[in-house]
Amino acid sequence: MKRIIPSFFALTALLIGLPLLGVWVAGHDISTYLEFPPRTHYVEHAPFSWPVFIGLALVILAVMAPFLIRVGRACSPSAPRTVRRTVPTWGWLSFALGILFWILAWTRFQWLEFFQLYTFTPLWICYIVAINALTYRRVGRCLLTHETRFFIALFPLSAAFWWFFEYLNRFVQNWWYTAGADFSPLQYFIAATLPFATVLPAVLSTEEWLASHPRSSAGLEFNTPIRFTKPKRMAWITLLISATGLFFIGWFPDTLFPLLWVAPLLLLMAFQCLENRPSFFPEVGTGDWRRIYRLALAALICGFFWELWNWHSLAKWIYEVPYVHRFQIFEMPLLGYAGYLPFGLECAVIAELIRQRRAS
Repeated sequence: MKRIIPSFFALTALLIGLPLLGVWVAGHDISTYLEFPPRTHYVEHAPFSWPVFIGLALVILAVMAPFLIRVGRACSPSAPRTVRRTVPTWGWLSFALGILFWILAWTRFQWLEFFQLYTFTPLWICYIVAINALTYRRVGRCLLTHETRFFIALFPLSAAFWWFFEYLNRFVQNWWYTAGADFSPLQYFIAATLPFATVLPAVLSTEEWLASHPRSSAGLEFNTPIRFTKPKRMAWITLLISATGLFFIGWFPDTLFPLLWVAPLLLLMAFQCLENRPSFFPEVGTGDWRRIYRLALAALICGFFWELWNWHSLAKWIYEVPYVHRFQIFEMPLLGYAGYLPFGLECAVIAELIRQRRAS
């Protein structure tokens, strides 16, 4: 634990300090980026570009195609049957309540308006409980029932985790919220923190459910291994590139906005290597990509439901993504969903820090 704390503070300092230092050096008014609640729109985004859209789409397909082809071709034995072959009662209750909260979120009865601002949190709690129930049905265990302390710890960690992304978004302004303009800072903090707390439990519970279906990642256990002959040199290079990108993210928000999703992951992995701690994903060195694939897919599944339930909610967010803002699925432009893929890995890395603390 003594080795985890310094790297955590170093990561926090880089994520918070570098973007702010960058805009200060550029001569911008830093109070704009620290506005809370955020109300000012000051980034003028580049218009849609077919060359950028096609180029980025080809890159995404090139990365994902080998995984999809292997999974599509592979044959896997059936998953082990569950100890209990029916969904537990608490699972059915979460399904029913989830439908109720979905209806409340999308209706516009005047007498429900106050509650409709806060339906996102109970809706996602229902999802989390329901996906745990489906996992329990298949294998007789789940995070909720068999790792309860770890499961509960994910909620406050998730809230802090997502506030980092909200902060980094101040420098690129890829999304903004329609509600909360009249909230006090405390009201806004509470109203935002509650749904933020459901992010990690949702993604990790979904990954566990996917793991109960071996077919979902079959064919990836004997894939291409990745090993670095000089891992510390690569870690320093990764750290330098990520830190430089964060420094300039406020200067070139339309170009560097993808760093919002990948910089925290790259920095965490670099620190892990430089401090001689085990890799967050040691299985990649043996060519086993199943967990990587499941985590990315879990975040994508959650992303679909995040965007779906956001679509007609009273308190919602709107996207403004440079160069590729077209072909929206709900509010999210099509290529924007690619951001969920590395996000799933970040969720696992943050959760692993909690496991390391409990083990220490």
